[in-house]
Amino acid sequence: MTNDADSQPAGRRLSPWRLLPVAVIVAGLVAFFALGLDRYLSFATLSEHRQALLSWYEDNTLQLVGGFLALYVLVVAFSVPGAVWMTIGGGFVFGFVLGTALVVVAATVGAVVVFLVARYAFGDYLRSKAGTAMRRMEAGFRENALSYLLVLRLVPLFPFWLVNLVPAFLGVPLRTYVVGTFFGIIPGSFVFVSVGSGLGAVFDAGGMPDLGTIFEPEFLAPIIGLAVLALIPVAYKRFKGGAGGAG
Repeated sequence: MTNDADSQPAGRRLSPWRLLPVAVIVAGLVAFFALGLDRYLSFATLSEHRQALLSWYEDNTLQLVGGFLALYVLVVAFSVPGAVWMTIGGGFVFGFVLGTALVVVAATVGAVVVFLVARYAFGDYLRSKAGTAMRRMEAGFRENALSYLLVLRLVPLFPFWLVNLVPAFLGVPLRTYVVGTFFGIIPGSFVFVSVGSGLGAVFDAGGMPDLGTIFEPEFLAPIIGLAVLALIPVAYKRFKGGAGGAG
């Protein structure tokens, strides 16, 4: 007699091999906190080692750039909290232009790692269990995937790690995900790197950088404007479809 679970297609079961990358990420996240590494991703650590970082950058530019990229990718890939301090630190050490470029590239690569792991481990299984409503939502999201993804990346309402996962479960193509992530995180990275580039004055004053800067009108208004522009293709498709139906 055949077991029902064994008779299901492989994509419809949670395979241990497919879950292995997830286990690695979970183990890495647990180790991060167990070893107390979270204390290094903080304003206090950045303030304490600011002179050493600047000196190291002058003497070992390429090594520090490569190390920053690798570490940032790992922080995002393992969904470790504290990436904002790396972004601010990147602005402080590398300056506005190079800091923004490094952060955007590293964050995109790390997000792609999470996306691929989630899609490989759970994508087929969750889609096989999805009901009619879920399938309609998936179809609607995929039809306008780039627009929706840009909005999710631009507007700082949802955690970065969550936006890394959801598109993997909704069947978003990898190319669309990469493009939407890369361009969608530029404005937010721009804001926090600019905070970091002016961190020297904050250190001298003995103060603390304002992480709520991104919600100030001069920054938030343009970001919301970009999000609205990203939704224009969605609105146009719906208007065209409605007009075609009426005709």
